[in-house]
Amino acid sequence: MTEGNFKIVNAKFTHKNIPIHKLEKFSFKDIAAAADEFKKIDDVSECVIVQTSSRVEIFLIINLEVGDSPDGRRPEARGLVLKKIQDTWTSLTDLDQWEVDHFDQTLEIYTGTEVYENLLSLACGLESVVVGKKEILEQLKTAIENAKESETSGRVLEKLFETCIRVATQIRESTGIGENVSSLGDISVKIAEDNVGIDKKKHILLIGTGEAAARVAKALNRKGYAFDVTSMTIDRATGFSKTLGGTPIEFKDIFPSFDKFDIVFVATTSDYFLITKEKIKRVVENKKTGVLILDISSPRAVADSVSMVSGIKLMFKDQINELVEENETNRMAKVPEVEKMISKEVPIIEATMKRINAEPIVKSVLENVDEIRKKELEKALEMLGETDESKIKIIEELTKNVTKRIVSSPSKNS
Repeated sequence: MTEGNFKIVNAKFTHKNIPIHKLEKFSFKDIAAAADEFKKIDDVSECVIVQTSSRVEIFLIINLEVGDSPDGRRPEARGLVLKKIQDTWTSLTDLDQWEVDHFDQTLEIYTGTEVYENLLSLACGLESVVVGKKEILEQLKTAIENAKESETSGRVLEKLFETCIRVATQIRESTGIGENVSSLGDISVKIAEDNVGIDKKKHILLIGTGEAAARVAKALNRKGYAFDVTSMTIDRATGFSKTLGGTPIEFKDIFPSFDKFDIVFVATTSDYFLITKEKIKRVVENKKTGVLILDISSPRAVADSVSMVSGIKLMFKDQINELVEENETNRMAKVPEVEKMISKEVPIIEATMKRINAEPIVKSVLENVDEIRKKELEKALEMLGETDESKIKIIEELTKNVTKRIVSSPSKNS
C-alpha cells in the first residue's frame, strides 16, 4: 500500500498475547516522555501511545523520501522497524532478559491498512476484554489529546484518531454493541452488593490475576471499593495491582487472617481447590459477621464443603452464569454486523489518509483564489461606481459561487 510520503506503524502488547499481570512490565511510566523517545527514531515524525490495563500500543508515522517503498511486509523493512522499536521500548521499561530475548516473538506489529482496521476495531470495542465496553473510546480520546498537548502527534495521527473515533461512535450507536454491557465482574460485584452490601468498612479480597480477576477489579474500581489482591506469587499480585488497583498481599498470609475478610472473590484457573473447609474453619468460626465467597473460577477453586462452615455463604460461577451468558450472547450476536461495517469503512479511511498530504496544498490554493476574487471584486465595484449594498451583496455572492464551482471541479476529479 502506498501512503503518500509516510508509513504508519502500529506496535502493541495486549491481554491477548501477554498475561495481564505482566503487562505492567511493558508499560511506560511517563507516556509523554516515552512518545518523545520514539520520535527520536530516524524519520519518525509522530507518536501516539495508547496505554490501558489490557494493552500498550504505539502508533508511529515514519516519513519517506519520494520513491521510497513503505511496504513494511518485506522481511528487511519489517526487521529494521522492529529493531528500532525494540531498542527504544526496552530502554524505557524494566523487562528481564527472557522478555527482551522473546520481544520480537511477542510484539504485534502492523502497517498500512491493517492499522486502520485495528484502530477502528479497538474503538468499536471488539478488542476489549469485555466486548463492547465504552471505556476504550474515552481512553483513545485521552491518548490523542495527551499527544497533542505534549506535541508528539501531528496532522496524520490526529486525523486518523479523530476519524476512527467518530466512525466508531456511529457504528456503536447504529448496532447497539455498547449498550447494557455487563461483565462477569460487574455482575459478581452487583451480587455482593445485593447480598451483603459493600461500604468502606467491608474488607474485600480478590484472589487471581487473570482476565476474570481483571473484570472484577475494574468493577470494584468503578464503584470506588478498596480491595486486597493476591496470587500464588507476590510478583503477580504486585504487577496486577500496578495496572488494575488493589493492595497486593502474600498468598500464604490470607488463611491465617481469613476472618478479617467480608467478601472474597476467587477468579483463578487453578486445577485444584485453593480454599477448603479445613483451611478456613478454625479461623472464621469465631467471626461475628459472615463471609461471602464468590467463586467465578474455571474450574472451581473453592471446595463445596466450604459452604458447610458456619457464617460462610458460597456462590459459584454456575449460579450467576445465566445472567453473564445472556448479556454476552446479546453482544456477541452483534459482532458480525460491526465487523461488516468496519470492513466497509476501512477503504474510506484509507482514502482519507491518502489525501491528507494534499489538504494543505488545496487549502493554500483556495485561500489564494479567494484573495484574487476579493481584489478583482473591489476593482469591478469601483469601476461600476456601485454603492447599493443589496446589489453589492448579490455581486459578491455571484463571485463566490463562480469561484467555488471553478476550484471544486478539479478537486472532485483528483
